[in-house]
Amino acid sequence: MASKNGVVFEDFFPSMVARLGTEGFMDELCNGFQLLVDGDKGVITFESLKRNSATVLGLKDMSDDELMSMLREGDLDGDGNLNQMEFCVLMFRLSPDLMKGSRSWLEEVGINE
Repeated sequence: MASKNGVVFEDFFPSMVARLGTEGFMDELCNGFQLLVDGDKGVITFESLKRNSATVLGLKDMSDDELMSMLREGDLDGDGNLNQMEFCVLMFRLSPDLMKGSRSWLEEVGINE
């Protein structure tokens, strides 16, 4: 998958699930959210995403429009930010292979809780 600027995203999520298991992968998604979150607001804002996308994600070439598109894509409640649940849902949606296996992984997590 590539952005307008030619930044290529490789989908490592399926291999992470295979290596970490479902619960370990979900923990890693939560850790990823914490790396991008605005500490004062407790959500990922445009400003926190812009500030952290280059350093944490290595996406220094992403435009403001691309960052806003990411926020809009995941913003389910319309507040212009991403809470932890919205972030995790967005990460699943951005991984076609995860979407294929998501039902079985959700069932596995549900069984374990």
